[in-house]
Amino acid sequence: MDQIPINNLFEDVPNQLPSELFQEITHGKRFRLERIVSDGNHTTRDQWLDQPETEWVALLNGAARIEFEESDVEIELKPGDYLTIPAHARHRVLWTSEIEKTVWLAIHFDRS
Repeated sequence: MDQIPINNLFEDVPNQLPSELFQEITHGKRFRLERIVSDGNHTTRDQWLDQPETEWVALLNGAARIEFEESDVEIELKPGDYLTIPAHARHRVLWTSEIEKTVWLAIHFDRS
């Protein structure tokens, strides 16, 4: 068997990020796994994210706060926290840490 490459979620993080960095790690027929890196990034106040698939997201490093339109609920995330965002649940990132990079792991999938 050939050598299996080892990668690290905390390596190759750019020092300067003008916008969030989205990097696909792998995908299958009904899912996509990605690393997201934020550096004080947020969704603009007049924008809501509305995704066609369900997203499971875990915060690995840093901190963030997410707001959901329907329930007007804000959720603050710290390392180790995760949540499932249902398809079409309108949400936005209110803030991410400006002190350290915020690293997320996200799985996008179709629940049907």
